[in-house]
Amino acid sequence: MTTTTTDVDLDITGMTCASCATRVERKLNRLPGVAATVNFATEKARVHAESPVPLEELISAVEQAGYGASVPAPPATEAPDEQATVPRDTELVSLRQRLIVSTVLAVPVAVLSMIPVLQFTYWQWLTLTLAAPVVVWGAWPFHRAAAINARHGAATMDTLISLGVLAAFGWSLYAMFFGGAGMPGMRMSVTFVGTPQSGGHEVYLEVAALVTVFILLGRYLETRAKRQSGEALRALLELGAKDAVVLRTGSEQRVPVAQLVPGDIVVVRPGEKIPADGVVTEGVSAVDESMLTGESVPVEVAPGSKVVGATVNTGGRLLVELTRVGADTELARMARLVEEAQTGKAQVQRLADRVSAIFVPIVIALAIVAFTVWLLVGASPEVAFTAAVTTLIIACPCALGLATPTALLVGTGRGAQLGILIRGPQVLEQTRRIDTVVLDKTGTITAGTMTVTATHPAAGTDETELVQVAGALEHGSEHPIGRAITNAASGPLAAVESFQAEAGQGVQGIVDGRMVAAGRASWITTQWSLPIPSGLADTIAADEAAGATVTVVAWDGQVRGAISVADTIKPTSREAVARLRELGLTPILLTGDNPGAARAIANQAGIEDVRAGVTPQGKLDTIRDLQAAGRVVAMVGDGVNDAAALAAADLGIAMGTGTDAAITAADLTIVSGDLMLVPDAIRLARRTLGTIKGNLFWAFAYNVAAIPVAMLALLNPILAAAAMAFSSVFVVTNSLRLRRFRPLPTPTRAGAPATREPAPVQA
Repeated sequence: MTTTTTDVDLDITGMTCASCATRVERKLNRLPGVAATVNFATEKARVHAESPVPLEELISAVEQAGYGASVPAPPATEAPDEQATVPRDTELVSLRQRLIVSTVLAVPVAVLSMIPVLQFTYWQWLTLTLAAPVVVWGAWPFHRAAAINARHGAATMDTLISLGVLAAFGWSLYAMFFGGAGMPGMRMSVTFVGTPQSGGHEVYLEVAALVTVFILLGRYLETRAKRQSGEALRALLELGAKDAVVLRTGSEQRVPVAQLVPGDIVVVRPGEKIPADGVVTEGVSAVDESMLTGESVPVEVAPGSKVVGATVNTGGRLLVELTRVGADTELARMARLVEEAQTGKAQVQRLADRVSAIFVPIVIALAIVAFTVWLLVGASPEVAFTAAVTTLIIACPCALGLATPTALLVGTGRGAQLGILIRGPQVLEQTRRIDTVVLDKTGTITAGTMTVTATHPAAGTDETELVQVAGALEHGSEHPIGRAITNAASGPLAAVESFQAEAGQGVQGIVDGRMVAAGRASWITTQWSLPIPSGLADTIAADEAAGATVTVVAWDGQVRGAISVADTIKPTSREAVARLRELGLTPILLTGDNPGAARAIANQAGIEDVRAGVTPQGKLDTIRDLQAAGRVVAMVGDGVNDAAALAAADLGIAMGTGTDAAITAADLTIVSGDLMLVPDAIRLARRTLGTIKGNLFWAFAYNVAAIPVAMLALLNPILAAAAMAFSSVFVVTNSLRLRRFRPLPTPTRAGAPATREPAPVQA
């Protein structure tokens, strides 16, 4: 049956580099009325058609380009225990197996070829036996991709790899079977000025084997990093409840969330997650929405209040009538936002892939020219073949293949020691270009936990007594505000009797024989009919305007004072913002909190541009608006509500103390959650990018200088291999310099600089 569609996402298989994604995109866009974007990192194509297009036609177009396409499978709905066995990534497992086996076989080949004293009689035949599986089986992914590209008239890095490996191996076979390299007693030697006639007496199987191993290593690291891009969606969906207690036929039944339907009445006990979106029909409680909103203060709910799936009931028992389940919930909608943001992110083609499209055909043409010219001037076929193969070998992309992964390995390793996790090479280019950094408030600039910020005793009341009595009363409360007040009290607390809590208003109880009440000012004045002194009322109004939550405390029929609680700024946030400015970045505070609290925190952090009361969708829209205005944006956040914005930003930076959804949607992760590490992370990423570009420059410069010498047949093929190896050594040595990267010193509380060197973090 033919299925037609106007908008569809396709899973694409078989892509090995960014140019593959471009090829698939061009093939789809040639269809009438079709506009497609292909993302290499997520291996997805997003297709929009002006009129319905048969799905089979879209898949066929992708297959004609040499790749595979399919409609993504729907989200799994089985119970958690049925999902316990997740199939392993076959491509990643295959690459790892090829890398391990190829390394084991290639090491003795290299040792025997490079150390003459170990070259026993017929040693070359042993190296041939060991190298053959590496060249044929280990490098098979490159040969296959090169063949597909050739069939479609294209050349990529895979073409270079395949040509270099096969040329080295093919010449070795020629030398051993038709030249003198297969004779007993053959020894390898290197001469700076090659004699082409002796080219048939040398083999360079170690070149074919080591190139395969090095490139397999880079491809494995790249694939492993790329696979992590889908974990953001999985982390989001795992936040939801796995099962629910539903009221049916007058009894409670525990069922998987997949079996819930709109209209069901579910029971949510304290500490349990609300299974889906709905409306409270019975009960009062406080709901912790921090995993979705990022804000630390629970929201009071009562009959008629709307609640969102995946949030946590922290107070009393609730009955909730479900209104949206499955793919219609707020959590599922946020998951779609993350996926859309990832798919729409600009593709970053690595420099080597871009240049190889021109470089490969040129090298092949030069090898053919060298072969033809030597024959025309009367040289023997051996001389011509030696010159041609030497040209290919000296242009072998070993250094190109090492340029990115070695710098990335050293840079990310150094970052891990400092508590900075860099996802992959595609991240680094963005750090150089960003000019704006958008900062979430809660958990990023602030600590994300409620803390007592001020105490205001009334006339005649001791401040310490105010905090101790309030702390003793709130000891019976599970509310974050109550816990903050209890934590502020010092020493042993008196026992509380007859404790009662009124949801959303306050608490009351008997402490040391005194009836004590603590709660909202309006509750104290109406429920208890206690007037608040005018001076204290003005102070309460000022604190609330600044974003604090104020608890009024009364006992013995009199208001005794007020305690202000708020989320406080981290000690290093102001200095971190200043250092971001030094890097040329414009900071913007973006939060779902109220404008008063946002402005108060922004003033403390030194940020002028504040955008408050923003929803998760609004955060995503803000990022896109900034990008549309020409800004290159970095987003720093820690909550699920930040995940879509992190994915859409040109550079996403997550606090490691935040949610898994935020971490997996980001490009950089600050494990410790210290904002001071954000400017260090940007500096390290920029330096790593600079090292990669330097590696690529010298790798290409080496080719430009060496290829003419090779074409003149002045190099022995072994010397070509040695020169290629030297370029690789240079690339590795240059990359190792990143180990000397040091973070900027952090000012101590006394003002003296202190060197910051966190303990190593296991990534």
